[in-house]
Amino acid sequence: MKFEEFKGGSYIQIQDYKSFLPTKINQQWIWEDAKINTLLAEANRKLGSLDSFALQIPDVDIFIEMHIAKEATKSSKIEGTKTEIEEALKKESEIDPERKNDWQEVQNYIEAMNTSISKLETLPVSTRLLKDAHRILMKGVRGAHKNPGEFRTSQNWIGGATIQDAVYIPPIHTEINELMSDLEKFLHNDQIDVPVLIRAGIAHYQFETIHPYLDGNGRIGRLLITLYLVSTKLLSKPALYLSDYFEKHRQLYYDNLNNVRVKNDLTQWIKFFLTGIIETSDKSITTFKSILKLKEEIEDKKLPELGKKLPTAKQLMKYLYKKPVVNVQEIKQELKVSLPTANSLIADFVKLKILVEKTGYRRNREFEFTEYLNLFKDN
Repeated sequence: MKFEEFKGGSYIQIQDYKSFLPTKINQQWIWEDAKINTLLAEANRKLGSLDSFALQIPDVDIFIEMHIAKEATKSSKIEGTKTEIEEALKKESEIDPERKNDWQEVQNYIEAMNTSISKLETLPVSTRLLKDAHRILMKGVRGAHKNPGEFRTSQNWIGGATIQDAVYIPPIHTEINELMSDLEKFLHNDQIDVPVLIRAGIAHYQFETIHPYLDGNGRIGRLLITLYLVSTKLLSKPALYLSDYFEKHRQLYYDNLNNVRVKNDLTQWIKFFLTGIIETSDKSITTFKSILKLKEEIEDKKLPELGKKLPTAKQLMKYLYKKPVVNVQEIKQELKVSLPTANSLIADFVKLKILVEKTGYRRNREFEFTEYLNLFKDN
């Protein structure tokens, strides 16, 4: 199938509305637009650089945990949650009651990502893997009653107060199993010569178009991208997350997806997707470089000032790279030290300008590794 000749699908009359039945995607794909070749070559090059860079970093998995926390907050924010990365790193007991639902959704996304990545060792990217991720995503949150881990058995729609004024009506539920089976076959079809990144872009569009769940489709669809890149070994480590790019260009993201359906414009969606891979890879490399520079400055220049406390200080630093928002009790438990020792260590870190006290309280104080945290926040 040539991109330029692609027909997104057809509208099917269902009672008093029309649902969209997408064209199946498990086929050979080609294109005439030379710009796609240029973007694809650059995206592969940038992704290769990112993967190579990530593999050179000692204890890279520690820093990837922060990338996952950022992805979870950004992907959830696209769906309307208001949790920031600082909150996502806190314990439930530290979250204001009115913000707990949003916080829990982000925690579920982090768990779904981590669990799915570990399952890739024994399970391919499949409807089974995605259903397992969806079950975790919906656990104990506002979508908990919407068939967690199961494809929908009723009609859903996007935008609009009712189905009559909906922006988009996905295919009727009786088509979902066949469409998702086609998507899964496309991802693993070794009889066609379609580059991994092109498959990932087409698959994300198709997943969002099928909208197989009653809730959580956007987040699972974005999770699918990372899982596929890791499963194909294009990425050795899950170091690339596109939700930040999609969130920054949210309207373009929605428009480009929708234009495949209404204008058959798959070419523009793929260009947008590949540009996202390029920009996000660049940003991730810059973040990793900044982490290494900060790590070197702290561990080579600041920590040695602590003399005999150095071994414990290094332990604390390792923890802060995973969780840069802490309190004294947490440090006491994590490092298995006394409360006075934990207090003394935190005081040292504040003096060295590694930690910053954020509450202004005398009790229940909270400390932030601000310089590090800022690397994962918007510029």
